[in-house]
Amino acid sequence: MYARVATFQSDPANIDDAISMVRTEVESGNTPPGLEGAKMLMLVNRESGKGVGITLFDSEEAMRRGDEALNAMNPGASERRTSVEFFEVPVQTVS
Repeated sequence: MYARVATFQSDPANIDDAISMVRTEVESGNTPPGLEGAKMLMLVNRESGKGVGITLFDSEEAMRRGDEALNAMNPGASERRTSVEFFEVPVQTVS
């Protein structure tokens, strides 16, 4: 398994808007090309406005395709992507 970890910075007052936007996209069921089969976690710190998006992929190739798809998406107007890193996930207990 592989993970793409992106960090974001938002105005803390707009965290609920960012959560709502992501939740709406996920619940729509319209998976963008390149993200088929990916799993996602969204972490937020309401005090600082920092967010972390962790997207899990079954293979390194799938992660690279997913990265292209995610890079083509723009964060909400009130947030900015501050970093993107890639990791192998050698141990996981989350199913």
